[in-house]
Amino acid sequence: MHFSDLHYKGDAKYAAEVIRTINELEPEFVCFTGDLIEEARYAPAALDFVRQIERPVYGCPGNWDYTSGASFRAYETAFRATGGDWLEERSIILPQHNLELIGMGMRGEHHFSDPRTERRLLLIHYPIQADRLDGQRYDLILAGHSHGGQVRIPFVGALVLPYGVGRYQLGLHESKGGPLYVNVGLGTYMLPVRFNCRPELTVVRL
Repeated sequence: MHFSDLHYKGDAKYAAEVIRTINELEPEFVCFTGDLIEEARYAPAALDFVRQIERPVYGCPGNWDYTSGASFRAYETAFRATGGDWLEERSIILPQHNLELIGMGMRGEHHFSDPRTERRLLLIHYPIQADRLDGQRYDLILAGHSHGGQVRIPFVGALVLPYGVGRYQLGLHESKGGPLYVNVGLGTYMLPVRFNCRPELTVVRL
């Protein structure tokens, strides 16, 4: 399961619905690709929701996680409580899946390759980072950040996109770093509006 960009601002009912849906789908593990919150005051409640996920959750930070000033130690504690981990410029081996799971932060220190596994899954926030991996290839790259533009006009696409998206607005693409899936996120930023761009939880079959 892949989710991204919750941008939690106190809507506990919505967050509980998200967590309930994830748990009902019973994924083997869950990946999060950044922007849990925008303000540090919302971090404790948002991390409590992460703890309620009944599968291991692995996450990487987004730009708002950094600018919020929230403690990444608190993120690490919450994600590890699920059996997962917080992966800022780190990787972890999931031997049961023959998989190395890599989390990229804003510094982009992504030079990981563990010979014990045959497959590598990269978590990034900015989709454009998939083209800036110094020739490295991954079996799958998961990203967020774009929100799909939040407002999409038929036959036109997104009216406005944040920096760092490039040509990867949403969905599955082939990037320089490998297959890239861009999740349009669960929350909103700037304006609490979505049109023709519904919130998304993505089920990935490896």
